[in-house]
Amino acid sequence: MSLIPDGLIKKCPFCKNVLLASNIGKYKVCPKCGYGFRITAKERADLIFDDFCEMDAKITVPEYYFNKTEYVKKIEKSKKITNMNESVLTGKATLGNIQIMAGIMDPFWIMGSLGKATGEKITRMFEYATKNKMPVVMFTASGGARMQEGMNALMQMVKVSGAVSDHDKAGLLYIVVLCNPTMGGVTASFGMQGDITLAEPHSLVGFAGKRVIEQTIREKTPEDFQEAEKVMKYGFIDQIVERSDLNTVLKRILFLHEGR
Repeated sequence: MSLIPDGLIKKCPFCKNVLLASNIGKYKVCPKCGYGFRITAKERADLIFDDFCEMDAKITVPEYYFNKTEYVKKIEKSKKITNMNESVLTGKATLGNIQIMAGIMDPFWIMGSLGKATGEKITRMFEYATKNKMPVVMFTASGGARMQEGMNALMQMVKVSGAVSDHDKAGLLYIVVLCNPTMGGVTASFGMQGDITLAEPHSLVGFAGKRVIEQTIREKTPEDFQEAEKVMKYGFIDQIVERSDLNTVLKRILFLHEGR
């Protein structure tokens, strides 16, 4: 009896469509509903940008957390899967001959969680952009603040928000692309501070999880609760953009902002 190889078939988490993995294409999108399967930060950089040069690649989790055995195991596993030292990829990128600073959170790096090193990398990215008068494009994909780092993780919300504020005061453009999922402290800070907010189809966007909210209010939430499309109806998102169109849409926004 022959065995079916792993990864041959995929099931869309949104529409439940079962399909061959080869049918999701290079953008890894469900052909039926447009749901974007999770991809690494480096895969996204290759898909979206015309050119990308990574910065601050060596920044990683501070050594004083290395006494937490289970945490260290998760760090090493994440590094192996993503080939990154932290949950966000930052650097200089080019879109249509316009140079920008870009940040991409990686859902495979402890669920794109916001730790101390993550906040440091994003803050440096905004500071560089402010100093050099550059727009910023940020792709968020995170479960929120990293619980293993406690208060240090939560303080990154304030730290990054301060850098975003300085960038805004300099009159510079900040575009956010909400990917699946964008939750917790990331939503409560830089995930919702963009001048323009885009989202991939059917992305989960919110603060607390659905189960926690239902237990708190003692009511069932709507089936489409926290879907990007629902969030857009209430004015928190400007446009839903399919992954294959992001390069074109971002170029158009940047061209308009540059007055071209």
